[in-house]
Amino acid sequence: MPILVVDDHRTMQAIVARQLRDLGFREIDTAGDPVTALTMMHQRHYRLILSDWNMEPMSGIAFLETLRRDPLYAATPFILVTAESRPENVLAARRLGVDGYLVKPFDAAGLRAKLAAVLGPF
Repeated sequence: MPILVVDDHRTMQAIVARQLRDLGFREIDTAGDPVTALTMMHQRHYRLILSDWNMEPMSGIAFLETLRRDPLYAATPFILVTAESRPENVLAARRLGVDGYLVKPFDAAGLRAKLAAVLGPF
């Protein structure tokens, strides 16, 4: 299952990728921003996207909105991994079709639970 991790902090990219590998996932790519991610998505079809919210030049929420308008990626599972925990942010993401919302900091058990909720048993 190809997975794309999008975060503007390399350390967070590495943490999420390592935890995904520890959970048994092997096809993991990373991008430093949604614009780069969109370019990568033209070259490979990802079956799961984990994205930060606060990035430039496009935010994770704008990235989600862009993907939900694209028939190729409208149904792709999308998890926001973010420090944005205010209820209004969670509601805005849900209105745009986010599949999961994981608040930083999180641990491997939290990531596993969120993945299972979004993907089903793995």
